[in-house]
Amino acid sequence: MTPDRKLRVLVAKPGLDGHDRGARVIAYGLRDAGFEVIYTGLRQSPEQIAREAIQEDVDAVGLSILSGAHMSLTGRVLDLLREQGAEDIPVLVGGLIPDQDREALCELGVAGVFTAGTPISEVADFIQSHAGA
Repeated sequence: MTPDRKLRVLVAKPGLDGHDRGARVIAYGLRDAGFEVIYTGLRQSPEQIAREAIQEDVDAVGLSILSGAHMSLTGRVLDLLREQGAEDIPVLVGGLIPDQDREALCELGVAGVFTAGTPISEVADFIQSHAGA
């Protein structure tokens, strides 16, 4: 990565969840923090998310999931990224994530889990320290 290039983050809403306020808050907050943000919009399939992450050459992927399907949707996105040789892209998950699922998500390969109320600066710092690592 060149010093003058902004880090590129894909913010995605996988599955059938139609609530995107949190994802938009994160997208705008990261943009304001100096990131280039690509927001996919609602109801994206894991295949669409993985494809877009690779096509856009992003430095990180943020999945916003409120539906309770975080384990299966996240696992599928991670599998697809691995299949395409893009396992080096850190995947973050945010939304309504029960405490007992945090460790399981990390075991799947998730770089970080962030729940409602996490300051944008914490998410931005995390991405900054994990992108390209």
